[in-house]
Amino acid sequence: MGKALEGVRILDMTHVQSGPTCTQILAWFGADVIKIERPGSGDITRGQLRDIPDVDSLYFTMLNANKRSLTLNPKTEAGNEIFTRLIEECDVMVENFAPGAIDRMGFPWEKIQELNPRMIYASVKGFGPGPYEDCKVYENIAQCAGGAVSTTGEIDRFPMVTGAQIGDSGTGIHLVAGILAALLQREKSGKGQRVTCAMQDSVLNLCRVKLRDQQRLAHGPLTEYPQYPNGEFGDAVPRAGNASGGGQPGWIVKCKGWETDPDAYIYVITQARAFPGLAKAIGHEDWLEDPEWSTPEARLPKLDQVFAEIEKWTMTKDKMEVMGILNPLNVPCGPILSMKELAEEDALRQTGTVVEVDHPERGKYLTVGNPIKLSDSPPDVARSPLLGEHTEEILKSVVGLDDAGIAEARRQGAI
Repeated sequence: MGKALEGVRILDMTHVQSGPTCTQILAWFGADVIKIERPGSGDITRGQLRDIPDVDSLYFTMLNANKRSLTLNPKTEAGNEIFTRLIEECDVMVENFAPGAIDRMGFPWEKIQELNPRMIYASVKGFGPGPYEDCKVYENIAQCAGGAVSTTGEIDRFPMVTGAQIGDSGTGIHLVAGILAALLQREKSGKGQRVTCAMQDSVLNLCRVKLRDQQRLAHGPLTEYPQYPNGEFGDAVPRAGNASGGGQPGWIVKCKGWETDPDAYIYVITQARAFPGLAKAIGHEDWLEDPEWSTPEARLPKLDQVFAEIEKWTMTKDKMEVMGILNPLNVPCGPILSMKELAEEDALRQTGTVVEVDHPERGKYLTVGNPIKLSDSPPDVARSPLLGEHTEEILKSVVGLDDAGIAEARRQGAI
């Protein structure tokens, strides 16, 4: 059986992270992704955060697997003709340039529709229509504008961004869903359409439980937050440290070796139905018969004490020992795994979530494979392309140029 998106051709006008995240997933699903890059330099991330001199950075290689690279300058006469032909031959164009950049190249949506009525034109934007729509946005700005930062951080301290790239990669994944929906609708309508994902919108979607809590706050304090009942609530959802926020109290507690290992911690949730097993495991069976501790309502004002007692016990064991004891008791818990531990986890290698790839210039490196698993068409993760590696191949097989046409395009600096 072929790949899910085999036969779909993507014109990839993306760079840095949000757009390449989207097109990489489409490539993993089997689409032919043609990445357009500036002649001579390419995607800016090829040279950013390099760990090996004069070799494509991991920043680039981990976001551009399974793609073909075509160098092209659409501002030249030959480049404009080539770009026009690519629009005619591709199914989807994806871009994450600054607002209006594609229009200024001479290809507004109206012209694209004329050239290819079936074209799906997908864009990552910073903001949707409104006062900020022309502003440039980066990862941390999106986290700030989308509500993540105001609700993340230690209680009563300054706001914090998260290490997860929910602005860039999160928006790219949202855009994949929009593109797939548009492709499916095109099967019925025969027409393409615009697909747009704003980074602010995508972050807010990932923060929907906090918008839920904002509305609940109008009807009284948020009882699952650490501020209840001994603290105070303002008129906006507060930062809650490591509280679970799901109605079941949870917190991060230290494990054996925390003094020297910054990741010797585990997250434990004191789910009501599993609490008896947890109490017995930590040596507090007495809580189960004591009305001061035996019910969730009784424990709520004393959660700091509950987790302090849990931590006394977890500090006598390493985090995997704690997992081994609490999991059979159905106590929800999870270790704080470092990037080193994740990179070395064999189970993630077996599922294709972590993949080792061989690159002709940098050698072997690890990358994250497709997190979306299809049973009948598992993805093969291929290395990222070298700059312009597939230029002549694409110009001949897709655009239809002969050797003379390619030579003229090269003379003009179009490729």
